[in-house]
Amino acid sequence: MEEVAVVGLDLAKNVFQVHGVTGTGAVAFRKQLRRAQVLSFFEALPACLIGIEACASAHYWARELMTLGHEVRLMPPAYVKAYVKRGKTDAADAEAIAEAVTRPTMRFVAVKTKAQQAVLMLHKTRDLLVRQRTMLINALRGHLGEFGIVTPQGSAGVQAALRSLHLEQGGLPELALAALRGLAGQLEALGAEVESLERRILSWHRADETSRRLATIPGIGPITASAMAASAPDPGLFHSGRQFAAWLGLTPRAHSSGGKERQAGISKMGDGYLRRLLVVGATAVLRMARQRGSGGAWVKGLLERKKPKAAAVALANKTARIAWVLMARQEVYTPRAAV
Repeated sequence: MEEVAVVGLDLAKNVFQVHGVTGTGAVAFRKQLRRAQVLSFFEALPACLIGIEACASAHYWARELMTLGHEVRLMPPAYVKAYVKRGKTDAADAEAIAEAVTRPTMRFVAVKTKAQQAVLMLHKTRDLLVRQRTMLINALRGHLGEFGIVTPQGSAGVQAALRSLHLEQGGLPELALAALRGLAGQLEALGAEVESLERRILSWHRADETSRRLATIPGIGPITASAMAASAPDPGLFHSGRQFAAWLGLTPRAHSSGGKERQAGISKMGDGYLRRLLVVGATAVLRMARQRGSGGAWVKGLLERKKPKAAAVALANKTARIAWVLMARQEVYTPRAAV
């Protein structure tokens, strides 16, 4: 019997599906495994290529299987879908994974370490808490507005709302005060938790060489730099800076047919969190360029040709390409000399 060359592993919570293929393309086995059986099964299997969709727990299983001596490649689920022949079953998915992982044009996802996953967890938790803080602020301002207490938006408006709540306690019903005090208490606790997470992210950023190099680019601070360094640990998976920007969804969406090429807005594919951080950073750079009249000829021309939001996206695209170059070449950003 020929040795197994490729295995497609369809992950799940408890029941996993595996599809083994020999070097000649013949099916070696199709079977289901319980969660506790997975490692023992692959430990007894000779070293081979294992394909896995980059989904929940994929990086954990990839690390465990690589420890056993196997070569593991993670793939975006959207790219594997095209290889599913018919129907949606675990067996069909595992077969499609085994087929997709051998394709020479397939794009793969870098396996993240525990440290990289941990810092990304800090980012996701911070993002969740920031959104919850925004909800609390909106609720607080809205409820105060029902009693004629209107405050401006932004951080100054929040502080004004809290001061108004303290000053107007005598003029508000006790039931309203009970609700508003609860919101104010949660808002204060969330603020403290966000600051704690940001200190941990900053500490990781200072200890990571790639993250420090990325932070030398205008528009990229410790938050964006650490998120990018952990999300894209292997720049070699991208052939160019444009492909990296496309992975972030910052390139135009193409639609060509009959020799006619059309381009719409950005694709918004890939990592939405990183894309949002880059666009926010680009917006800050453009704001400073308008205020100080700096930023170089390219930025000035961009501001003249494009609307503010389109200009921010274009600058974020360029920033992503520069970031890829720094990661690939292990360099520090050096601004171009003014002509």
